[in-house]
Amino acid sequence: MQETFNYLDRNEFNFEPSEKVVEAIRNFDPKTLCFYTRIYDQGKKSVISVRLSEIYGVPEEQVLLGYGGEDILKNAVHYYLMKGTNTKILIPEFSWWYYNRVASECRGTFEMYPLHEQDDTFAYDVDEVIEYTNRIHPRMLLLASPNNPTGNSLTPAEIGRIMEHIPEDTMVLIDEAYASFISSDTDYIAPLVNKYENLIISRTLSKFYGLPGLRCGFGFIGKGHDHFVSYINKYLGYNRFSEAVALAALDSDEHYRRVADEMEWGRQLYKRELGDLPGFKVYKSVANFILIKYPQAMKEALQQALAQQSYKIKFMTDKGLESCLRITLGRREQTQVVCDTIVDIYKKTTQTA
Repeated sequence: MQETFNYLDRNEFNFEPSEKVVEAIRNFDPKTLCFYTRIYDQGKKSVISVRLSEIYGVPEEQVLLGYGGEDILKNAVHYYLMKGTNTKILIPEFSWWYYNRVASECRGTFEMYPLHEQDDTFAYDVDEVIEYTNRIHPRMLLLASPNNPTGNSLTPAEIGRIMEHIPEDTMVLIDEAYASFISSDTDYIAPLVNKYENLIISRTLSKFYGLPGLRCGFGFIGKGHDHFVSYINKYLGYNRFSEAVALAALDSDEHYRRVADEMEWGRQLYKRELGDLPGFKVYKSVANFILIKYPQAMKEALQQALAQQSYKIKFMTDKGLESCLRITLGRREQTQVVCDTIVDIYKKTTQTA
């Protein structure tokens, strides 16, 4: 079913892995799995944490590894909300539903701060985030950049301003799972992590590198959190097959940058074909998906038409976003089918209204 159905609802990767990734899989020696890694004898977590330290310029002891970005998020929220009496976390109003569920798992409480619709985008109000954080004084502040499902992000300067003006005992976790689709700049990460001890920046190989099935997440944390690093770390090392594939992916930026360029073609198509239609709004996105406001009267017909063509997109149900679609940016032929279907159903709906 996965080969014939077009899943454009969960922000998965509809392109080909890089040739280096394919070669790493093809050439992997199964006998490697008969032995634990020996790199922990050197005081290192993994060959991946060593490589990430080299790429991002962050000391290896401050590199985090997990079973996907979800694992880093879950471990961080559980650890910091269960340590002490402050169990509050602040999360964005329009964001991944999983954020508040993770907090509830460890009996934490969450409050939301607003994201604001501004013309054809959503945006953080940095001063408002600072005000909320100082007034509520949560144990954790969660920022998503880019944010799912709205597709907006924070600049390094905005992150720095937030960090500079909130309580030092509030741990800040920036979920950057969807980073790198527009900007390849990562030079801001090391200075931020080196300056602010209460900062975690979480990334993953699931989105830009297109390997969600590999379950390999990584991140960076400020100094002075040795106990948390020990808590999240795997003493006997990591999956050695995943390590080999991850190394190949990290060495394939040129391939994945070409894929990101293909996604930009999709953004422009949706903007051109749908942006001026009555009842539609195509929001700017710096992620691998796009959020589109549409006339809800066409929802049922659109669902049926897409299903008949073996396509699935996300019809939003979040409060305040019920009139929106979130569509994964897939291959050109996939994007064209979805866009054409939306236009076709819109025309049929307006003709019969």
